Amino acid sequence: MQSSQPPELVISGIGVTASIGQGKEAFRSALFEGRHSFRVMERPGRQRGTAFLGAELPELSIPPSIAKRTLRTASLTGQAALVTLQEAWQDADLASVPPERVGLIVGGSNVQQRELVQTYESYRDQAEYIRPNHALAYMDSDVCGLCTEQLGIKGLAYTIGGASASGLLAVIQAIHAVRSSQVDVCVALGALADLSCFELQAFRSLGAMGSSRYAGDPSGACRPFDASRDGFIYGESCGAVVIERAESARQRERVRPYARASGWAVAMDGNRNPNPSYEGEVRVIQGALREARLSARDIDYVNPHGTGSIIGDETELRVLHDCELSHAPINATKSIIGHGLSAAGTVELIAALLQMQASRLHPTRNLDEPIDPRFRWVRGEPVAHEIGHLLKMSMGFGGINAAVVLSRYNS
Repeated sequence: MQSSQPPELVISGIGVTASIGQGKEAFRSALFEGRHSFRVMERPGRQRGTAFLGAELPELSIPPSIAKRTLRTASLTGQAALVTLQEAWQDADLASVPPERVGLIVGGSNVQQRELVQTYESYRDQAEYIRPNHALAYMDSDVCGLCTEQLGIKGLAYTIGGASASGLLAVIQAIHAVRSSQVDVCVALGALADLSCFELQAFRSLGAMGSSRYAGDPSGACRPFDASRDGFIYGESCGAVVIERAESARQRERVRPYARASGWAVAMDGNRNPNPSYEGEVRVIQGALREARLSARDIDYVNPHGTGSIIGDETELRVLHDCELSHAPINATKSIIGHGLSAAGTVELIAALLQMQASRLHPTRNLDEPIDPRFRWVRGEPVAHEIGHLLKMSMGFGGINAAVVLSRYNS
């Protein structure tokens, strides 16, 4: 007689590339030190008579396993995906897993906008000479093709778009793919959202991105949950997590799971606009806790969405308080790395995992005057803290709310 108990799902590998460092060790070190790289952005196509602030990746260190000819036709988004997935792949020791039983979910849509703008401008007056592979490269699915070709993935692969919730949605979709036995292992990738000057200007005009208030002080511009916040500050990043059954991970001696995926939920607001929804955020937290079979009191760390939005930050804290989560320590990863948009949920989940592993919480930069003092804020210095169960939230334009609960894995 088969057991009706759902399989125990774990995160068995991670990979991360961010403005503060490439690879989990560099990323972890910078997180706990509160190191940042906010400045006026310099990547071609980011400015047009402007001085937008942000945090850009350092030059990527490319592993020898990735051929130079592959890189020549890969966008920045594709290159970041390749190096990030390579780290997660090795971390989870996936070389022995049959390729037909491995899947890939790429979180993000329209993730190569700067690359497209650069291409259009280069070929504006000579469209007949445009590179033939542009017919492939302009599509988000090309990121799937690039990564599956490099790693030999033959199970399933597709993109999933949910604006700034995309990265966490990819994790949830990977969980579903393994839980339903579509594949044995599924990698969730939060793709680097490569913005051009047009998207940056539109975000600013919308009032979502920070203004020029901190033009003379880039280090002070990104300030989630602070009384002086005035919008998000963009930060390039890419993250990958490997989801599989615990029994599968145990078959590979080198693998030490980071955590158990115990609860998850997605809830829609029924609203196209970018404004947050108190009701939607409450429902998604309650749904994730219900799936995890935990109460709010069981959660002992919250990694919030926390963008620095005027309305968004206030709404999120009101939701967390009313869901009885104000007892749990809270910090804001975006204060260190900026807002990665499509990658944010995956990269911040990795930050939460590294904190769980280290029994230590990273500081929140620029949190000089918290807008709600009732919370247990981790402010200027890291603090020691054991995490048994954590909650990660992500919200996206279009009324998308996502939440994941992770629990300490006991082998």
